[in-house]
Amino acid sequence: MSSEIRSLKQLLDRIRDIDADHDPVPMRAILESIGRRSFGPIMLLTGLIILAPLVGDIPGVPTLMGIIILLTASQLLIGRDLIWMPGFILNRSVTRERLNRVLDRLEKPARFVDKLFHARLEKITRREGVFVIGIACVIIALILPLLEFIPFSANLAGIALTMFGLALIARDGYLALFALASTAGAIWIVIATILGN
Repeated sequence: MSSEIRSLKQLLDRIRDIDADHDPVPMRAILESIGRRSFGPIMLLTGLIILAPLVGDIPGVPTLMGIIILLTASQLLIGRDLIWMPGFILNRSVTRERLNRVLDRLEKPARFVDKLFHARLEKITRREGVFVIGIACVIIALILPLLEFIPFSANLAGIALTMFGLALIARDGYLALFALASTAGAIWIVIATILGN
């Protein structure tokens, strides 16, 4: 069994080490590489995909990530140990060239980010706090399809998900609180846009 992922750099390395025979690389291989028991890395991965300029800008990708987040967060809330995903998600793929370009772009920021976050205010990333994070991620998943139609707003959701994932991985409660604030910002954008119309 692979060791638990404890940093963004470890997540990128785990994805980069996927068997070279996979091209294009299916989501199934990516999820297996980071661990199907790892809620934090999956939330982090979906957030990074939404933020990635080469992948996240493709129409429909934020909505697909929303489905993955909804499935992941729902299973987190009901206490499942092993994350289940439907075949149509597991069989989606990305070319190895595009994946490597995204990983290369994230390499330097990953080292910087890993220096900033560590175990603090850990109660927020355990038990009741994880339940609150799960609810926030469900809300993000539900509004992501709407955010696709509001310029740059999906990025705020991507930032929140990335921070939730990092918070769970590093056990950083302060980062989780900041992610909750970002979630509130994304919700406000949707409400303001709806009311404005």
